[in-house]
Formats: sequence, structure tokens, C-alpha cells
Amino acid sequence: MSRLAASNLKARMIVDKAFRISEIDERIYGSFIEHLGRAVYGGIYEPGHPTSDEYGFRGDVKQLIRDLRVPIVRYPGGNFVSGYDWEDGVGPVEDRPKRLELAWRTLEPNYVGTNEFMRWAKDAGTDVMMAVNLGTRGIDAARNLVEYCNHPGGSRYSDLRKSHGFAEPHKIKMWCLGNEMDGPWQIGHKTAEEYGRLALETGKAMRLIDPDIELVSCGSSSTGMPTFPSWEADTLDHTYEVADFVSLHQYYGNRDNDSANYLARGMDMDHFIHTVISTTDYIKAKKRSKKTMKLSFDEWNVWYHSNEADAQIDRNPWSVAPPQLEDVYNFEDALLVGSMLMTFLRRADRVKSACLAQLVNVIAPIMTENGGRSWKQTIYYPYLHASVYGRGVSLKPVVDSPKYDAQDYTDVPYLDTAVVHNEEEDTLTIFALNRHLTEALDLTCDVRSFEGYAIEEHIVLENDDLKAVNTADSEKVAPHNRGASELKDGIVSGRLAKASWNVIRLRKRG
Repeated sequence: MSRLAASNLKARMIVDKAFRISEIDERIYGSFIEHLGRAVYGGIYEPGHPTSDEYGFRGDVKQLIRDLRVPIVRYPGGNFVSGYDWEDGVGPVEDRPKRLELAWRTLEPNYVGTNEFMRWAKDAGTDVMMAVNLGTRGIDAARNLVEYCNHPGGSRYSDLRKSHGFAEPHKIKMWCLGNEMDGPWQIGHKTAEEYGRLALETGKAMRLIDPDIELVSCGSSSTGMPTFPSWEADTLDHTYEVADFVSLHQYYGNRDNDSANYLARGMDMDHFIHTVISTTDYIKAKKRSKKTMKLSFDEWNVWYHSNEADAQIDRNPWSVAPPQLEDVYNFEDALLVGSMLMTFLRRADRVKSACLAQLVNVIAPIMTENGGRSWKQTIYYPYLHASVYGRGVSLKPVVDSPKYDAQDYTDVPYLDTAVVHNEEEDTLTIFALNRHLTEALDLTCDVRSFEGYAIEEHIVLENDDLKAVNTADSEKVAPHNRGASELKDGIVSGRLAKASWNVIRLRKRG
């Protein structure tokens, strides 16, 4: 007798190994560390902490990051980079200046800079996406930083790096040409014409030093910007041939406490990606270019819980590492994060890099106490599952799902899904979100092209309370592997609990 009882809600899908979208670039599981709040000081770096290494970096945090298999981390900002002099963060720490940091109105002590962060990243098992300052600075500072980081030696800035104790070049591959330069809040905010010209000339100079680097041109700060998507068209008109990526940024919140509408936000993200692709392809056609622009979604997450607390901090500026942007994430936030990750997988042909913003304490999956414990927020788990199991080839499933209408969206499928085939490991992973808030969803999935496969496990993240949170004392939201699914005659039958995140993993036998 089947352990799967009937449900009124039913969805069907067909998965075939021939329905390939693209090889997945592992960098879509990247993250972000900015000199903001307690991301660096009290987050990854805390000398004297019981777990800290000889350089002051917390071992408990590093292990949580290693477990996530984070492939790349964007650094040092963010808004911070638009007022940052990289020279402040190299050389003897005791000689480094303390600066008034204008983006977040804090005091930056510069205890951690380029070399310290590169050392930490190597130990944490991740690469670095470096951003250059195109707000208060420009071509000269950017080219010097590339020389400092990537040139082997025999020149002014490469030898300066060596004198600082780093004989080998850092070989940073990916570089952001500024940050959110379309935003009036940005230090050194520019028009599209101003930014496009500066980014082009800066990129050209950086490439003369290291022809192998990849460059990211600033896209719009969000879909809500009045200049979107003309900003992309106007800036790429300049930077198209020098840049490899254009950036996208987007954050979501549930300020109206409308969970059905909130869980549909992935559709907005998909539309954002579609619009940027259309715009970049227009510029490609206009320039008769053979290059297809890739997308770097290098800031994305839920961000709204901490807004009121941050307003209080803003009234008392110029402290070191205040607790800024410390969103405490609940269960429904984890569901939306899963949906956003699946959106990247379905667009894996063009989205080749993405950074969950951020990694520790600041709108982050990992939280810490100064001098104390670290723990996993609710959003840690879908990020973990996607990063660990979502590597290989993204497949396009044929889906038939019941739908609903929300406040801002119509025809929202209750089943949100993405599928990954890892050919080397002979695994098939079905990521599935049931958006229905009160009813389970019965899923049948035709996987007959995967002959000889068997279900290995069905991971579920569920909770009756959409507002449940994790703390240092209590992990109320955590996955289990007791999901109800079975495979018979090439058909997977699965029960997706109400408002649940599911990972159904299959592996070839023998």
C-alpha cells in the first residue's frame, strides 16, 4: 500500500535528460562580504574569539562557510567601495588610518584589507570577486589595484605587495567596475553616460595589466529604479565589448504580511532577468557583436526586517561595526530564497554568477555573537541544498501545476521547481517549492529517461509557523529527510507539504 495519500492539489512534470538549459556555473552560489555592520568585524574576523586562528578569523564561521561550498565572495562592497581607498587596507596594520566611512556612516579601522581577506578566502575555500572604486576614484586606482593583486613582480605595486609579505600574486579573476552607480545614494553617483565612459576606460586599463580578468559592468540597482532598463542600454553601449557581465541587484520583503504574494516574488525576479537579457541582446545586435553578455546577479536576498533598528543606529554614527542590517529571517523567507535560487537555475544559460547578500550577520544566512556562538538562519538551508546538490546541468522540466492569483501577480504556479542532472555523479535533483499555504501538493514526475535511477532521499524544510525563526538557543527551522516520495516504473510520486521546500535526490544504481 502506498504511503502517499491523495490530495486535492496535483501537479505533473516531465524531466528528460535531453531537455538541457545549460551547464550550471558554480559561481551562481556565490556570496558577499562588505565592510558593513558586523560582516567583517565580529563576523568573519574577531581576534580573541575561542575559535579564531592566528590571524583573528573565526573558525566556527569558516566551517559554516565551507559547508556551504561558497565558490566566490564579492568584496569589499557594496556602497562601501565607492568611497574606499584600497591603499588604506594594505601594509602594516598599525600604520593604517581610521576613516569615516560615508556609505554606512561608521568608523572603518582597516584592520582587514585586501591581503587579509585573500588569506581568509583561501582558507575558507572560496575565490574572490573584487570591486573597484568608481565613485570617488577611477582608472588610476583600479589599474594599480590589479597590478598589486595580480602582477607577479618587478613593478611598483606588485613589489609593494611582496614587501607586505605576499610573494605570490592573488590572481583575482573577476572584477566589478564599481557598484550601483545609478543610485543617488551612491558616493560619486553618475549618469549612465558618465559611468559608461569611465567604466570603459577603466576596464581597458585593467585588461592591459591582466588580459585574463573578467569584468562586470554595473546594471540597475533594482527593477524599481526609474532609469531601468535604459541604464543597461546606455551604459552597455559603452562597456559591451570590455565587460563580460552586467550586474543585477534585487531585494524583497513582506511588509504587507501577504505571504501568498510574497512567495510569488520569484516571478518578479524572472521578469527582471528576462528584461535584462532582452536589453543586452539589443545592444549585441546594435553593435553587430559576436559576444553574448552574461549576467551577474551579485546582490540578492530578503531585506526588510532590520529597517527600523537601522534607523536608530543612523542617529548615532561613527562607531566601529555596529549591528547594521541584521535581519532575523523566518521560515517564509527561506521559502522565497529557495524560489530565487531556482530562478537562477532555470536561467543558467545566461546567469553565470550570483551573490547572496550577504554572508555573515548582515542580511545573512550565518549569525554570530561577539565572543560567543554562531548559528544558521532559516535561509541557510535552501542555500546549502542548492549549492551542494545543484551542480551539473540545468534541465527544463515540462510542468503542469494548479495556479493562483496574488495581489501583484496572476497565474502563479503552486509548484515552483528546477531540476539538475549531474552527469559525472549520475544524480538527478528535483528542487520543488509548494507555494500553497494550507494544502499539500501531490507531485508526479516522469523520469523515464533516467533508467536505473532510484530515490536516495527526499529532504523537506517545513514548519506550521511561517514566522518561525532560528536563534543561538533554538533551531526551530531545520530540514529533515523524511519526505514522502517513491519511484515506480519511471514515475516519481511525491507529497509536497503545505508551504514547503523539497529536495528529491535520485542516483543511478550500480
